[in-house]
Amino acid sequence: MRFASLGSGSKGNATLVQEGQTCLLIDSGFSLRELERRLARVGLTAEAVTAVLVTHEHGDHVGGVGPLARKYGLPVWATRGTVGGGRLGRLPDWRPLDVHEPLAIGDLTVQAYPVPHDAREPCQFVFGNGAVRLGLLTDTGSITAHIRERLDGVEALILECNHDETLLANGPYPPSLKQRVGGRFGHLSNAQAAELLGHIDTGALRHLVAAHLSEQNNTESHARSALSEALGCHADWIDVADQDTGLDWREL
Repeated sequence: MRFASLGSGSKGNATLVQEGQTCLLIDSGFSLRELERRLARVGLTAEAVTAVLVTHEHGDHVGGVGPLARKYGLPVWATRGTVGGGRLGRLPDWRPLDVHEPLAIGDLTVQAYPVPHDAREPCQFVFGNGAVRLGLLTDTGSITAHIRERLDGVEALILECNHDETLLANGPYPPSLKQRVGGRFGHLSNAQAAELLGHIDTGALRHLVAAHLSEQNNTESHARSALSEALGCHADWIDVADQDTGLDWREL
């Protein structure tokens, strides 16, 4: 199994997970042309995508999902709440996603799980191939016991480090936006992400990727420092998926 990020941040998000001939795209907050350009950068075309999975209906995650699905006839897995938000448009093949039931798509198993975020029915995912698991957790304002259970013992983890709490407090956002971002249904801080690592089994962890970093309220150095301190590893061991270049393929 391998995974890559095509871009991560408030201007657009897309993640790839591939096993054998199965290639899943999680979210697409980019225009169709931009997504195709970013796919080419990691050596793929849109025809290689097996299906699209959607975490929630915010524009930086779904802006390009509808056009992509309509052009290439792709199935889209999304919760009823996400589709009910009306931002995906007409989908040629919508498949309702149950966040409590495992799903098999080709060579991959998918377990969706609910998260606290200010969307209609948001979720995140754990992917497996029978031997290893990759956890994805972004766009959540707080950590639940269920989140910890789902991510316990994963071999790879893409983990939101949206903001440094001090930088957010002293940053340019208006008070209402600061409250939303830092609230229970907003986004994870570096400290919250680090705390999660202290409450799950990380003994098998081979890859840790800091994701969804705020350009105004965080830095790669702040995120790496928090996560590496939690794991007791060198800061350079932590990968960062950024907005412009994402993250190239990582193998599991």
